[in-house]
Amino acid sequence: MFVKVCGLRTVEDVRVACAAGADAVGLVLHPASPRHVTVESARTLAAAVPDPVLTVVVVAVHDAADAARMTREIGADVLQLHGRYTADDFAVARAEQVRLWRATSLADDPDLRVGAFGEEALLLDSPRAGSGETWDVEALESRPAGHWLLAGGLDPDNVGAAVRRVRPWGVDVSSGVESARGVKDHARVTAFVAAAKASSAPSHP
Repeated sequence: MFVKVCGLRTVEDVRVACAAGADAVGLVLHPASPRHVTVESARTLAAAVPDPVLTVVVVAVHDAADAARMTREIGADVLQLHGRYTADDFAVARAEQVRLWRATSLADDPDLRVGAFGEEALLLDSPRAGSGETWDVEALESRPAGHWLLAGGLDPDNVGAAVRRVRPWGVDVSSGVESARGVKDHARVTAFVAAAKASSAPSHP
């Protein structure tokens, strides 16, 4: 089971997530988010991530080309375009030679084929990303094939059941491991990764 812990804001957050066994950490560059970090802070956080853990830059409003260049400047591995980015946006970002993930929700009536926009992984989130709200995973009439991550409303207590229900390749968590908005609870981070890893074990990329 591939596990991404998103919205990290301190070097200690990064160290705890990686020590717990996370496969990827997410750095949010979105000023409206309580988890927002600056490019300078993101660069420091990315430098603290050990191989082979992936560093994922998450954006929602940036121009795709600017976001791709920012990802390279930070030294991150992957750019996650979150929300209503188009196939053309992905093409523009891909031209900047960065790895791409696509994040969306069923509310946007997305193409659920992994790689439809040239991305290597697809993340399905609740309609209000980062809200901690759960969503009806049973609404997935058919599961995507390949590298897709389940997100939205997951926490250490429910991730196991969610994974067993819809069998994603991976999971993503942010608010479900916080003690307050934007503040990671390190014990919950560790518990989440352990619960997710115990629930299933598809192969890694």
